[in-house]
Amino acid sequence: MANRLSDAEITTAVAELTGWKLDGKFIVKKYRFREFLKGVAFVNEIAALSEEKNHHPFIAIDYKMVTLRLTSWNAGGLTDLDVALAKNYDTIYEKM
Repeated sequence: MANRLSDAEITTAVAELTGWKLDGKFIVKKYRFREFLKGVAFVNEIAALSEEKNHHPFIAIDYKMVTLRLTSWNAGGLTDLDVALAKNYDTIYEKM
């Protein structure tokens, strides 16, 4: 199990992420797509990576907008795994 980040570590990590916001125990980001099916394809890639890492975000698809919310329930807050996956999700988005 990943260790929970301290408040200072969370502040630093979120500052280094592009477009991610802290919302309580979650980090949240909205991704906008030109086409609905591009957003769905993005979600499919996110799902595959999340399954591989056994760490799953909350995912909302609102037409051309995909919102991801990450936290680590077992750790009671954010961990380095959440931050690493956020970076991976951004990389997937950039490649689309």
